[in-house]
Parts: sequence; structure tokens; C-alpha cells
Amino acid sequence: MSTQRLTSALATFAAAATLIACGNAKSPKPGFDGPVHPGQSTAAQRESVGITVYNSNFGLVREVRNIDVPTGRVELEFRDVASYIQPETVHVKSLTNADSMAIYEQNYRFDLLTPGTLLEKYVGKKVKLYRWNEATNGEDSFDAEVLSVDGGQPVYKIGDRITYGFPGRIAFPDVPANLIAKPTLVWLLGSSVAKQKLEVTYLTNGIGWQADYVLDVDDTDTLGDLKGWVTLRNSSGVAYENAQLKLVAGNVQHFQPPQDQDGAYDAPVMAKASAAAGNAAPSFVEEGFFEYHLYSLDQPTTLLDNEQKQVSLLEASGIKLGKKLIFNGSSYAYRSNYSGSWVTQNQKVGVFLDIENKESNHLGMPLPKGALRVYKKDKSGAKQFIGEDSIDHTPRDEKVRIKLGEAFDIVADKKQIDWKPLGTCSSESAYELSLRNHKEKAENVLVVEPAGGDWTIVASSHPSTKESQQVFTFDVPVPAKGEVKVTWRVRVRWC
Repeated sequence: MSTQRLTSALATFAAAATLIACGNAKSPKPGFDGPVHPGQSTAAQRESVGITVYNSNFGLVREVRNIDVPTGRVELEFRDVASYIQPETVHVKSLTNADSMAIYEQNYRFDLLTPGTLLEKYVGKKVKLYRWNEATNGEDSFDAEVLSVDGGQPVYKIGDRITYGFPGRIAFPDVPANLIAKPTLVWLLGSSVAKQKLEVTYLTNGIGWQADYVLDVDDTDTLGDLKGWVTLRNSSGVAYENAQLKLVAGNVQHFQPPQDQDGAYDAPVMAKASAAAGNAAPSFVEEGFFEYHLYSLDQPTTLLDNEQKQVSLLEASGIKLGKKLIFNGSSYAYRSNYSGSWVTQNQKVGVFLDIENKESNHLGMPLPKGALRVYKKDKSGAKQFIGEDSIDHTPRDEKVRIKLGEAFDIVADKKQIDWKPLGTCSSESAYELSLRNHKEKAENVLVVEPAGGDWTIVASSHPSTKESQQVFTFDVPVPAKGEVKVTWRVRVRWC
């Protein structure tokens, strides 16, 4: 048995066992005896559908269908499910009457009809081969037996000869019953009524979302306007029309067993992009949910297969920004003797923006993780891109710090001017940092030094601030077209 079929068999057994154990083992079981009647359900029977999308690239599908089923024992094909469904997560519930239906088996059929699978099903069987004959200006036909299709190259027996690489087309007498056009759930169930309203839920891969933010900075770099978007991507193999959309932001643990099908979301190329229809712009309502945050769209939306959709998440104007120029040191410099040599030379200074996520700053909404892109108008009024960074999930009343790049006109040289060991894992060392500002205006540079252990500053040219047990900083004003040298001596113990 192949790995794919073994995985499918195990998933089917687990799903069936779960369904039977979770309330379907009632007595008497409707439709347990008698002949099996065929049944079928498609998306056309949907009464409602809802999707909850997680930012770990999977989703929960909930749909309600009104299904006409024969009474008694039924083999029901439940079609139009996601191609990357996790069949072991399927849960079925009768909303008509819980006692009117019982499910005995569940199968997930994903042996899809393709030229390759069709050939495989005809190994050992007869087909017709057709080859164009230029002399007769028509096709010659041959009766052939398919002997093998290993490696994608079919081997035929035509008459008493074996051949491969036949230059023509193949005609099959029929499509095997076990080949299907789309993945389908098939339930063996018993129903005591002719109409059932079923609620079906399952997890699927191939669907995900992320937050994208756009920040416009004013001329002074002190105020900005923030626009947040939710970018949804659907490559699950099925469309969700007029769906109730919910998003979960947070690090939700989700175990996915190994699969032969590639159920992972790999940022596929999307064919189209759209926005939800309606006169009023759709918006999300946020609520705390368990240890995460839930965002519910206030109106139904349609998410087609192979579609990317953007929906507005937030909009805020007049946000106060804190621009910072930061030089980051290295902890390794405090553990070795670099006297007389440069520790860092001609190092750029990072450019950062700080944003307080508070109501007083026109924000105060839990911000899902995502990419934040920053723009600013030049002197002509044209908007220019000035940097981007990713932000993590940020609760309200917390600070967001994003790095835009490195300052062009401010550089730093740092050298160790003294070092002596004080024991096995302690030292005393001295440093000189030269900050040079080539701009027409003065700037402040925040010097961040991770000492990498317990530290004590013996002497310094500028006041220091203790940020943590292992980090201290200097806030250094640097004049326009000027240079400032910062010196300090520090004792460090790292074990």
C-alpha cells in the first residue's frame, strides 16, 4: 500500500471512530440494515457558510446544507469541500434531529481524474490508440493493452509486440468509478427522515491571512497616518460565497500530520484581487477570544478560489511618532582584548520609528502581526517609499518600534582603548566611540551597549542609563556637520 493510501486509510479509520464515539453510537441506529441508496450534496445546497481564518495559514470551515436524502442506509457524497481538507477534523451534526441520523463510515476520496491516473487505472486493460497517417489523411487505430505506466511512460502490447513512446492519442472506453473530478467526502449513514439540515465543520490548509500596514509620515517626521489592511489568500480549492468571515490573531498551536498532498500554503500566484461588495465599507469588530484576538467582518463576503482579497482593518490619523537614530554595540567586545584595533569602523546608524499603540495616540486596538511599510512625500509632493519592517502581535498600550533602514549621513567608529582581565570571566575595558554627523542639522544618537553580563561603569564622558542588567545606553547630541566622541570604562562579569 502506498504512503498516500495508508495515510488516507488511517485518517478515514480515525475519523469514523471519532464520529461513532462522539454521539453516533445510539440505539436503535436509523438505517443500519437494508440496501444502500446513493445520495449527493453540492455547494448549491448551502444555507450558510462561515470561515475562521488563522494567521498560521489554515482555516476552520463551517457550513449548513439542506440535503434531500433517501431514508434508510445512504452513501452520501458530500462534494465541494476544500482540496486541502484535513478529513480527520470533520464533524457532522444533524440540525433537523440529532436522533434522526447516524454516520457509520467516512471516506475521503482524492484520487482525482487526470491523464496520469486514468492511465494507471487502465494497466492490464484494453484501450484504443490512434496515429495520424499522412498517406491516407486520416487516423489509423490500434487495439492495445496497457502494460505499465511507471515513470509516466506508458508501455503497450499491440498484437504480439511490446512498444512504448507511441506517437498518437489514447482513447479510453470509460472513466473508472473510483476516479473523481474533485476531492469528496463520502459518508455511509443512516437517516430516518427524507430531508436533513446538516452542519459540517472541518479544518483545511491552503487559506491564510496577514495584516499589512501603510504609514504616511509628515514633513517633520513627528506625525503619521496609519492604514491597516487584512490580506486574505485562498488556494484551498473551493470558493466561499457570502461567507461570515472571522480572523484569529495569535499563535495558535496546530498539529498537522504528514501528508502526501501539499497542504501547506506557499503563497501561490493569485489570479485576481477584489474588495467586498456593498455600499458601506466593511469593517472588522475586535473581541478578546481565549488567549487570542478575534476579528469579525460586519457583513458577508465572498472569497473565491485562487483569489487574494484585501479588507480594511483600521484607519488612524495624526499618530505621534518618535524618530530615533540608534547605534547598537556588540557584547563580544567586552570579553576579549582588541586594544589598538577597531571594534567597528564606519558603521551606519539605524533609523527607527516608535509608535505608542494607545487611545490617546488615536490607536489602542490590538494589532495583528504583519508588514508595515512607510512612505513620505518629497519636495515635489510625490510619495516615496522610505522603508518597511515586520511587527509582531502588539496588544493595546504597548509600543511598536520599526526599523526603516540606516542613516546615510551619520557614521560611527568604535575602538577599544584598554582591556585587562580581572578573573576567569570578568574584565575591565575602555572604549571610544566617534559619532560624525554630516547633515545640516543637529541630531541625537542613542548608543545601545549590550555588555553581555553584570556591568559597572567606572567612568564615562556622557551620562549613562541602565536599560537592564546587561544593557546600558548613552543619549548623545551630535551637532550639525560635527563630531562627538563618547568614552567609557566598564567592569563586566559574565559568569
